[in-house]
Amino acid sequence: MTAFDWQRMLLDDFPLLFLGEVAFRALFAFIVVFVFLKVSGRRGIRQLSLFELVVILTLGSAAGDVSFYEDVPLLPVAMVFASLLLLYRLTVLAMSRCRRFSIWMEGEPVTIIREGLYDLDSLRRLKISSDEFFMELRQQGVEHLGQVRLAILETDGEVSLYFYPAEAVKSGLSVLPQEYRPAYVRVPSSTVYACTRCGNTQIIEAEQQAICPRCENTQWTLASSEPRLR
Repeated sequence: MTAFDWQRMLLDDFPLLFLGEVAFRALFAFIVVFVFLKVSGRRGIRQLSLFELVVILTLGSAAGDVSFYEDVPLLPVAMVFASLLLLYRLTVLAMSRCRRFSIWMEGEPVTIIREGLYDLDSLRRLKISSDEFFMELRQQGVEHLGQVRLAILETDGEVSLYFYPAEAVKSGLSVLPQEYRPAYVRVPSSTVYACTRCGNTQIIEAEQQAICPRCENTQWTLASSEPRLR
């Protein structure tokens, strides 16, 4: 092998038409990665939008190949970058012209909590587990849902929280780990309980069973009314 063999470095043994195939491969890889992330959900994505993350992953794969494998010619990889850049520019232009397309590509903010209660339709659509979401709330200083007036899942995966003032905090479902919020079907004492599924609160008499009028759940836990500390 000859060092600095420009034919090998730029195109190797591939015909010039192979650059068109590379452009097709880049588009195919982009679509496959995007569809995968779109279907699997966006909760693991932080700071970057879904579209931006797909571009970075695809570019990273192309850059990794050309960096580590000597038999990968440079021009096809350059075509990958050029194709993705063109695709990115066209997609951004389309998103700026069509709101419906923009929402399909990057999604839109979704309300998860309203007035201290879960938005059940949003939770079902996003397939968010309660344990995962409770952890998110605890990390932002939330002890129970009654402290939260509004919680919105942003397009980058972050959760924006809007709180009640201390004097307006309501009773709500605790977000502490399960060992601190035991669930009951038949409650042990007469007090305010919170539905473990939707956060609805109501007074239940001792040794009584109740069905949540909001989501038909039968499990309850003690509601908390502690004010937010920070």
